[in-house]
Amino acid sequence: MRLAAKPAKVKLRRRTKRRPLAGVALSAALAVAVIVGWYAYQAAANLPGTPVPSLGNAHIGSATEPHVPYNSDPPTSGPHLPYLAPWGIHTEPIAKELQVHNLEDGGVLVQYNCPRGCAELLEKLRSIVSRYDKYVVLAPYPGMDVLIALTAWGRIEKLGAFDEAAIVRFIQAYRGIDHHARPLR
Repeated sequence: MRLAAKPAKVKLRRRTKRRPLAGVALSAALAVAVIVGWYAYQAAANLPGTPVPSLGNAHIGSATEPHVPYNSDPPTSGPHLPYLAPWGIHTEPIAKELQVHNLEDGGVLVQYNCPRGCAELLEKLRSIVSRYDKYVVLAPYPGMDVLIALTAWGRIEKLGAFDEAAIVRFIQAYRGIDHHARPLR
């Protein structure tokens, strides 16, 4: 009988040795998850602009086709045309339905409202936008309630005065991030 009891004791010792190791591994995994979660929260909290809920990314056939109203002005998501406005500097306003497709493709729009002209401001904005070969658009936006609006997919920042650091920070945070829906595999 002694021979049969010995293996049972050995098995019991092995199980009790494993339990502390499993507890340590579980504690370490939990600590890593908490740390990663905290850093992700901090990163999201420090992003420039104000979040705007997504209205989806449905394509429409024309800018005059009826669609749900945008929930921000300028828009940050929602129904849009199936083609893009050229990246770069524009002298004419861009239809909202066209702007949104640029945002979906990773673009950032820098728009301004100068009813009485603003040559100095426009030169400063052109200087910033011309640093980027794509994914940034500069265009007038008449009737806007602020001087400058920065938009990316689901984000907006409105500026009452020129602030180069804020504009560059916004562009660098969101430029080039594609927002097309990905099919589930």
